[in-house]
Amino acid sequence: MTRKKPLVGIAFMLVLSMVLAACGGGDKGKNNAEKDGKDYGVKFISIATGGTGGTYYPLGGSFANLIKDATGIESNAVTSGASAENMALIKKEEVEVAFTQTDIATYATEGKRMFKEKVENMKGLGTLYPETIQIVTTEKSGIKSVEDLKGKTVSVGESGSGVIANAEQILEIYGMSFDDVKARNLSFDDSTTGIQDGTIDAAFITAGTPTGAVEGLSATEKVVIVPLDDDKINALIEKYPYYSKESIKKGTYNSKSDVNTVAVQAMLVVRSDLSDDLVYEMTKAIYDNTDKIGHAKGEQISAENALKGMSIDLHPGAKKYFDEKGISAENK
Repeated sequence: MTRKKPLVGIAFMLVLSMVLAACGGGDKGKNNAEKDGKDYGVKFISIATGGTGGTYYPLGGSFANLIKDATGIESNAVTSGASAENMALIKKEEVEVAFTQTDIATYATEGKRMFKEKVENMKGLGTLYPETIQIVTTEKSGIKSVEDLKGKTVSVGESGSGVIANAEQILEIYGMSFDDVKARNLSFDDSTTGIQDGTIDAAFITAGTPTGAVEGLSATEKVVIVPLDDDKINALIEKYPYYSKESIKKGTYNSKSDVNTVAVQAMLVVRSDLSDDLVYEMTKAIYDNTDKIGHAKGEQISAENALKGMSIDLHPGAKKYFDEKGISAENK
């Protein structure tokens, strides 16, 4: 009898340790938010980006990783038709976060241009970097000016993208319209492929520079970025204030000189029904860790510049972050 008691005790401790191990193992399956006792109200975060040949998609992947690390919530970047289509995805609550351009965000909230209805369920998280309007062609095309696009086959942006509005407005300033070109609606990748195989002559591409698809084209062709004239740039900015003057630096796409053009700001928007705590953590995760962004554009993204060009109201969670950083949260 006396020998059985220690055995009973040992058996009890073994069972207890197994129970505790099972409990601990169950905790491993929880995300960080559950461990911290926080409920952000969502179990998954989808970030609407753009095509794989642009800048949004790789940046979205970096942001998804930063958000997951900060909140424990599974996050991923999904491809889309970019800015305008992303507004529709937000409106239909199919994604939680989306990339867009400041001009497109304005159109969406006002229900103008390509938007028949207002997108009323989104707020701004922050602006990111200049989205440069690039009119891409090759040396062999002979196109050197915007006027030279007349009669040419030109990609004016993928259906549902913000590029279409940019192309339309630039042509308008030059006294032209889509009727003056053979307009095609192609993605960045399809545009550069079309230029390479000769099925199109030029393409409007609005994206951070250098843009992957254009870099790929420059590896096999002598790429030309068509410049905009200073007086036309000034006229465009006067009529559409969300544009700003931008210069594509010498050496980009093997260019021999700077190219004058215009840009809008890339930005992130979120669904307005996301909790303040979640948006605060997402904003903090991105702007406090710009050194961890696995893309050249990370060098241009900063909290200090994240409210420049903000064209819509900030989400309260984002505003809290910028207030804490002492950055003015002016919405307009």
